[in-house]
Amino acid sequence: MKFIKKWNEISLIKRIIGGMVIGACLGLLVPKFTAIGILGDLFVGALKAIAPILVFILVMNSLAQAKAGHNGNMANVLSLYAIGTLGSALIAVVANFLFPVSIMLTTEVVDTSSAPSGIVEVLKTLLLNAVDNPIHALISANYIGVLVWACIFGIALKHANKETKIVINNLSDATSMVVRWVISCAPFGILGLVFTTVSANGLDVFTTYGKLIGLLVGCMLVVVLVYNPLVVFLCIKQNPYPLVLKCLKESAITAFFTRSSAANIPVNMELCKELGLDEDNYSVSIPLGATINMAGAAIVITTMTLSATHVLGIAVDFPAAVVLCILSAVAAAGTSGVAGGSLMLIPLACSLFGISNDIAMQVVAVGFIISFIQDSCETALNSSTDVLFTATAEFRLWKKAGKEIVINKKA
Repeated sequence: MKFIKKWNEISLIKRIIGGMVIGACLGLLVPKFTAIGILGDLFVGALKAIAPILVFILVMNSLAQAKAGHNGNMANVLSLYAIGTLGSALIAVVANFLFPVSIMLTTEVVDTSSAPSGIVEVLKTLLLNAVDNPIHALISANYIGVLVWACIFGIALKHANKETKIVINNLSDATSMVVRWVISCAPFGILGLVFTTVSANGLDVFTTYGKLIGLLVGCMLVVVLVYNPLVVFLCIKQNPYPLVLKCLKESAITAFFTRSSAANIPVNMELCKELGLDEDNYSVSIPLGATINMAGAAIVITTMTLSATHVLGIAVDFPAAVVLCILSAVAAAGTSGVAGGSLMLIPLACSLFGISNDIAMQVVAVGFIISFIQDSCETALNSSTDVLFTATAEFRLWKKAGKEIVINKKA
C-alpha cells in the first residue's frame, strides 16, 4: 500500500514519460523479448472494454442532470461554446488536409472495404448506426448508437425523481473512477506500446509523433490566437487581445499543469470575479463550460481520426469531413473530465469511416503516448475559453448598455 501511495503521488505526466523512456530503451536493447508488449495489449484491451460504457453513462447523466440557464445571457454563452468547438474542428480539418500526418499502427493487413466512399454513404452509415439496438451498440462498440441512445435516455430521465438522478450520478462517478484506474496504468501500457513500436520500427517512429504533436498544437494556437479573438471581436467590436491574453495568463497556465478543466474551475471563477462579471451568470457557465466547452477535444478527435484515415488509405472528401466536424463537436461535449478523456471518443469518430474498433483503439493508444503534451495544451485551450466566452457574452451586453469594458484592472 505504501508503494501504491508513493506511486500515485508522482504526476501522471512524469509516469508516462518514464514509461516511454523505459519502453524505448527496452525496445532497443532487448527487441526480441516480446512479452513486454503484452502490457500494451492489456492496456488497449481495458480501454476497449470501458469506452462504450463511459460514453453511455456520462452523456446520459449529463443530460439527465442538466438544468436550463436562469436568464437569456446563458443562451449567448452556450452559442459561443458551440461556435468555438465547431470552428476548432473545422480548423483541424483544414490543417489535416493541408498537412496530412500518418501514424504507426501495428495491424499489418487492414480491410477498408467497409469504408464509405462519400457523404451519402457516411450519412447512411450514421443513420443506420444511430438506430442500432442499444445493447448491441454497447457490445459491438457502435459509438454512434451508444451516443444517440445515451441522449435519448438522458432526456427521458430529466423528469425522473431526485433519488433516481442520484443513482445515475453515482453510476457516472463510479464509471469515471474506473476510467481513472485504467488511465493510472497508462505508464505500463505505454511502456509496452513504445517497446513494440521501437522494437519493430526503431527510434525513427518518434519523428511521426513529433509531426502529430506539431499539427495538434499548431491547430490549438490558431484557435487561441486567431479564431477566438475574431469571434470576440465580432461580439464586442473592440480589440480582443487584452481579454484573450489575460485569460491565457490567468487560466491557461494553471490548466496546462493541472490537466483538468474541473480542477481549474476555482481559478476561472476568481478570474470572472476580477473581470467584474455577474456571479449569477459565471457560477453556472464556468462549471458548464468545464463539461461541454471542449474546443481542444474537438481538434484532437478530428486530427487523430483523419490521421487514421490517411494511413489506412481511406479517401475523405470535404463534405464528409464537415460531418466529422459536427460529430467531433458533439462528441467533445461528452468528453470525460479525466486526463486523456477526449482520446476515449476517437473510436466514435473513426466508426464514421468504417474503421474497426481494434484499429481505433490503436489510434487511442498513440494519443496516450503523446498525451503528456497533447492533453496539457488541450486542457489549457478548453479551460481558458470557458472564461473568454463567458466574459464575451456579458461584455456584449455591457456594450449595448454603454457600460465600459474593464479588463486589466480589478473590478
